[in-house]
Amino acid sequence: MNRRVVITGMGLVCPMGHDVETVWRGMLSGKNGFNYTTIFDASTFPSTFCAEVKNYDIARYTKYPEFHKDSNRGSGFVIGATAQACNQAGIEIETENPTDGIDRKKMGIYLGAGEGSVENDVFFDAIAKGWDSAANKMDWDKWAQTAFRDMSAMTELEQEPNMPAAHIALMTGARGPTRSCLTACAASTQAVGEAFKMIQKGSADVMFSGGAHSMIHPLGITGFCRLTALSKRNDDIYTASRPFSKTRDGFVIGEGAAILILESLEHAQKRGAKILAELIGYGSSSDAFRVTDMHEDARGAVQALEAALKDAKINYSDVNYVSTHGTSTSENDSIETKALKKVFKDKAKNTPVSSVKSMMGHLIGATGAAELITCVLAIRDNILPPTMNLNEPDPELDLDYVPNEPRKAQVDIAVNESFGFGGQNNVVVVKRWE
Repeated sequence: MNRRVVITGMGLVCPMGHDVETVWRGMLSGKNGFNYTTIFDASTFPSTFCAEVKNYDIARYTKYPEFHKDSNRGSGFVIGATAQACNQAGIEIETENPTDGIDRKKMGIYLGAGEGSVENDVFFDAIAKGWDSAANKMDWDKWAQTAFRDMSAMTELEQEPNMPAAHIALMTGARGPTRSCLTACAASTQAVGEAFKMIQKGSADVMFSGGAHSMIHPLGITGFCRLTALSKRNDDIYTASRPFSKTRDGFVIGEGAAILILESLEHAQKRGAKILAELIGYGSSSDAFRVTDMHEDARGAVQALEAALKDAKINYSDVNYVSTHGTSTSENDSIETKALKKVFKDKAKNTPVSSVKSMMGHLIGATGAAELITCVLAIRDNILPPTMNLNEPDPELDLDYVPNEPRKAQVDIAVNESFGFGGQNNVVVVKRWE
């Protein structure tokens, strides 16, 4: 069995807006979702800004917000993204007896979802109260007393990466195969790719796929600052994300959720669903190198790209647009450019590529699925989203990065690529439905 797989619904909650069309309009006008950090006091951090989801109200998307009242930020965002995608796909939610004709036992979930944040204030307060300064060691009995009294069991549960999928199941009644992966920044692209394969092989008829993540908390930001991955352009935050620019100095961390509804072609046609695009290829690899660096020869990225094109049964010359990982770090942008040159050969400089992270920020586990949504929209509207803030080109990076303005173009096949810490590389190929 090797069924065709199509996309019938999309939902997005991110720093640029709480729905797909708002975000897309913002991208085509060059807006971004950057601002100074308000979730916690980041004034003493090397990077004092980020891309937060603002003014989000989960009650807009569910009849039963009390069911999700303890959700972490990622789980909360996934409720909105799922509701939007289901509305577009004609899938009923929050009902015990749906009449949409979909067998919930053949409806599955595959998310690239990140861990939730700890209760920072309570956690650190428990550590402080448990410290025995006279003995110069922890008194774990005192720590436990404070923790048991003040920490929330449900908040601790929501740290588990599978919880966004649990919220989707509760909302939709999906009882089919459920998977979660957390392959860093490649997670939601991997989730989409593997959900695509599950439908191809007949394990499910419908899959909710994508990602949800928020690492905008003291521990998360501390880690990325120690890695020197974040931009420190605190005096010029709105142009801080500069993929492929000579002056790039790191990414702007964001948060959000992106959901795509995948179906077998036969299933979608049988129920009369509107088809948005077709998934045709998936490639995955590991660098087998350093956990924080891409291999200098781009071998993992090249392998994943070539595998995706082979799986799609197309040639590199058939591709009209590449949505890059494009993080705005020195290493990623140069090695990703090298990978594209190796795979696209004589067509590399004539194949437009861009990074929407220059506007949306880096949504970590959710970023790949969010960028795949922009690929579907690029195909729908025949327009390429720009790489913003590319005012000082790096002379060593010489591809067509669609700088600073959207561009009209015929887009029938698009490639979305994601490369994560640890050396995980995932690529999907999507085409116009005909």
